[in-house]
Amino acid sequence: MKFRRGLKGRSALAVALVVGTLAAPNQAFAETIVVEGNHRVDAETIRSYFVGGDANDAVKKLYGTGYFSDVQVSRRGSTLVVHVVENSTVINHVVFTGNSKVKSEDLEKEVQLKNRGAYSRAVADADVQRIMDVYRRAGRNAASVTTRTVETPNGTVDVVYDIKEGEKTGVKEIRFVGNQAYSSGRLLGLMDTTEMNLLSFFKTSDVFDPDRLAKDAEAIRRFYLKNGYADFRIIGVDPVYDPAQGGYIVTISLEEGGVYHVGSVQVESHINGVSDAALQPSLQIHAGDTYDGDAVQNTVLRLTKEVQKQGYAFSQVRPRGDRDPATHTVAIAFVVEEGPRVYIERINIRGNTATRDYVIRREFDIGEGDAYNKVLVDKAERRLNSLGFFKKVKISNEPGSAADRIIVDVDVEEQSTGSFSVSGGYSTTEGFIAEVSVTQSNFLGRGDYIRTSLSYGQYTKGIELNYTEPFFLDNRLAAGFDLYSKMSSASNYAYYSNWVTGGTIRFGIPLTDDLSIAPRYSLYNSQLTIPNNSSRPYNDCTYPIWGITPGTPGALPIDYTFGTSSCLTNGEASLALKQAQGNWLTSMIGYTLAYNTIDNPRDPHNGIRAELKQDFAGVGGDSNFLRTTVDIRGYHELYFDNIVGIGHLQAGNLLNTGSQPLRIVDNFNLGPSLVRGFAPGGIGPRDVTNLYTNNNGNALGGTDYWGASLEAQFPIWGVPRDLGLKGAVYADAGSLWNYQGMTNFGTYLGYNSAQALSCAYMTNNTPTGAPKRTYAANGVPVQQTPCINVGSNNAAVRSSVGLGLIWASPMGPIRFNYSFVLSKANTDVTQAFSFTGGTNF
Repeated sequence: MKFRRGLKGRSALAVALVVGTLAAPNQAFAETIVVEGNHRVDAETIRSYFVGGDANDAVKKLYGTGYFSDVQVSRRGSTLVVHVVENSTVINHVVFTGNSKVKSEDLEKEVQLKNRGAYSRAVADADVQRIMDVYRRAGRNAASVTTRTVETPNGTVDVVYDIKEGEKTGVKEIRFVGNQAYSSGRLLGLMDTTEMNLLSFFKTSDVFDPDRLAKDAEAIRRFYLKNGYADFRIIGVDPVYDPAQGGYIVTISLEEGGVYHVGSVQVESHINGVSDAALQPSLQIHAGDTYDGDAVQNTVLRLTKEVQKQGYAFSQVRPRGDRDPATHTVAIAFVVEEGPRVYIERINIRGNTATRDYVIRREFDIGEGDAYNKVLVDKAERRLNSLGFFKKVKISNEPGSAADRIIVDVDVEEQSTGSFSVSGGYSTTEGFIAEVSVTQSNFLGRGDYIRTSLSYGQYTKGIELNYTEPFFLDNRLAAGFDLYSKMSSASNYAYYSNWVTGGTIRFGIPLTDDLSIAPRYSLYNSQLTIPNNSSRPYNDCTYPIWGITPGTPGALPIDYTFGTSSCLTNGEASLALKQAQGNWLTSMIGYTLAYNTIDNPRDPHNGIRAELKQDFAGVGGDSNFLRTTVDIRGYHELYFDNIVGIGHLQAGNLLNTGSQPLRIVDNFNLGPSLVRGFAPGGIGPRDVTNLYTNNNGNALGGTDYWGASLEAQFPIWGVPRDLGLKGAVYADAGSLWNYQGMTNFGTYLGYNSAQALSCAYMTNNTPTGAPKRTYAANGVPVQQTPCINVGSNNAAVRSSVGLGLIWASPMGPIRFNYSFVLSKANTDVTQAFSFTGGTNF
């Protein structure tokens, strides 16, 4: 803590006395040091300033603490005497008034004056500036702070900080000067800083923050360099506060230059034993490519690691670019040479109040005692910034204890990593749904991710727990587990309820920067039931409901022609569903092979994200199948500014590996996720045995599917970019086919083996000579076919085109689609309009 410094004359006198009494001002002090005059400050603390240090510095530092009004130094023989006079005013309480936007406990952490400490006017004035900085970071530059003291009866004082918070001071406008290749809207999309608008009530990204603006400028620079503008530079970022508008006008001046292509790429190794040819496979950029600053950086990193693998710990790779403005080409050379033989003496980590040291250290590929390499240090800084644990990370160096030693300083500023959210929404698939979740991405400061959620909706409800350890066994290997219990109720799209309870153990293994594999093991129990009540009589052919099922007292009589009234006419579930009722245990191993090069996970403009998934069920349990799916999405920014083209390919196959037919719930049941414009489960094989009844909910699913989609997303002209509104046009095509489940359920219905003949030998879909089944409740006879007819069980192409409206709202993502179906099967179920949305608050 710092307190008021004493009079200048006393300080000068004390320093002069020290200089005069010591033979040499900078020599170490005597071993015996006596401290006099101290009452509150420990003598050992004062003595530490005079051990092995400079006299002038010791006295100045003592005054700088603010604890003392006078410091005198003298000698008594071989003893050094330090006489101090402590500041006499003691603080009773530190009080904040007028603050509502910033909590008092947060301000207490910033100020240096503390309860029961010594008062210093100089420190109080410095605290005023610290409070102003807090409000500046909170976007309230108009805030004002004054300080005063109030004497108390016990001779102490209360220090009062009077605060006028003022209105929120944000960024009213961001202007770009010099941009021609990309519009201002496109460049604004790269920035975290946004402009003030009607949504300012919900967001803080429009608060003026110089640090965030600096990061935004770097993001713009990297964007241009990635897209070939090798001459690009930012001339200046000029924020000006405009009192009339009540906010900042930020002007970003830049110079684009032209697009460069790579003329040639070569490796120049100046290290004996490391050949140029051996390093060629590590190149990430080649002749003919558009110049890409990220690819150059990645190549430097890969070359550095490759050379170090060959035993050259002090090697360094330096990229050199020779630009030819006339041809707009750049010749790139990666120079590999021996660097200075400097070792890392120590890595200092500062500012981490929650995150443990080892969480930060493990992001370094080098440690104490290793050869210093700036490329690897820069990579560690990028990794730390991308963790999301810190507002800011800065790595710097200072000289070590010897010429060949260096100290690496890592300064971090912690930020909140936990969240509590209540979300709600509606979709045409799941109806209304609400969710409460608690998430912590840096659990106990260990860098672990944990999330628990509870959801309750119109057709779904459940609870889930997720945990991930990103550095399992001290390796860059992720490990985690998921535990869940979820219930999906019968709806217009499914005539059954399914309660799934289980868990998954998973791992994540990075193979390269873009490629990873994630093996897993899952064990879950599926309890499938068919509702049978007055509102959903989906099983009353087997269990009739009095007054509801035709033929029972109070209900319509049975029409034995099945034309107008029978148990099948009120929404009877398919026999395939009835046979699948009960508990089914699935034990499954699998993996996901993922490739990801997209530039922005939240709003991708360029790159590819591809996944190959395989799951084998049959490691115990009741299910036996091999399921394979492929999903590929490609993003590319089109020639027109800020229009993103998206291509989506998907396919899947389900292979029966057991002796029993596949269950209906194991099949692929697809709808709008394959081709928009169709209802959930609206594509593919269906039970069409009784088409005159309401069997829309009796999709059977299939074992094979494919899908292809093209989409263009674009900003809506005249709408502020910060509102997050985008339009979309799309075209989809796909198919789902090849139902391989049972079609003859005679044994399930009670026919004996002689009566349960092949469906090909049946008359009117009933085994010849088979008795009519009767209701157990009242003895009314009813005839129910034991065979199902499967419709749309071929690879007919379904297709659609449509329009979409996407809103990245502060309450969560919302999307509206309206689709026009171009081709479908006769039994498919369409749904022109679909809507998904939610909120967090």
